[in-house]
Amino acid sequence: MARILITGGAGFIPSELATRLAQDKGHEVLAVDNLLTGDIRKLPLGEHANLRFIKCDVNRFEDISSVVFAFLPEYVFHYAAVVGVKRTTDNPVMVLRDIDGIRNVLDLCKNTGVKRVFFSSSSEVYGEPVEIPQNERTTPLNSKLPYAIVKNIGEAFLRSYQREYGLEYTIFRFFNTYGPRQSKDFVVSKFIRAALKNEDITVYGDGRQTRTFCWVDDNIDACLAAFRRNEVINDVVNIGNDTETTVLELAQRIIALTGSKSRIVHLPPLEEGDMSRRMPDIARMRQLLGRELLPLDQGVQRILADTRFILG
Repeated sequence: MARILITGGAGFIPSELATRLAQDKGHEVLAVDNLLTGDIRKLPLGEHANLRFIKCDVNRFEDISSVVFAFLPEYVFHYAAVVGVKRTTDNPVMVLRDIDGIRNVLDLCKNTGVKRVFFSSSSEVYGEPVEIPQNERTTPLNSKLPYAIVKNIGEAFLRSYQREYGLEYTIFRFFNTYGPRQSKDFVVSKFIRAALKNEDITVYGDGRQTRTFCWVDDNIDACLAAFRRNEVINDVVNIGNDTETTVLELAQRIIALTGSKSRIVHLPPLEEGDMSRRMPDIARMRQLLGRELLPLDQGVQRILADTRFILG
């Protein structure tokens, strides 16, 4: 039996991760979250006896230390963070406080026998692209935004704790991930909701900025493969899709798939945080998955057919 702690466990991706891990009865899974942006309804607490939840703020050492000392996890997925472009740019000091959470988690892990820490980093660490596709080993990390800086600091913490204390780690650099339980302020979810209500879909700038959209099961399957097969140890892997889509095209495709009467309305470009391109090199992720990734249109259709979408 493996004891697994997931921070930020009521968030979109970590709640899906907790659900999948709890399906293995050999695991004991504990999700913690301060519920600032998380939603406890995303966790199927009544369905799995081996899945528990504790409200906890990892940025407060007294909160997370009592949990770790009582639970004594063998593996930690540290996913707790302030997320969302607008939220992180509007609240830069709150974002910087997440450095405390990273330090708290790693200090506790090195002192309690944790075998490996899995860290949710972000494509934002790459900043504006100087290389396409963005490769884990060759693309420089050059973003100046507080959210990206915190993720970059987190990666540096992991490397440093491994060198000094022997604490093993895996870094997941997440690119845009979407699915039925994603919060409504992320682009795919936001566009679908507007389309279903025939409301205007707002696009910043001319909409030519590109993103790649990764179906949530592709994300979870790749991360679990790294965990179960003991791969990507003391290393980093991009987790995303490598099919580029402009934001304008995304809006057009969602309108077509929903049969919506929504109009696309262009707003002034964001002052910061809206990078011009995102497209990862996912060769390592493909090795973990061993299969093809789900196309965007199929993912949107799955969301439309999933009653969990109302949770967002």
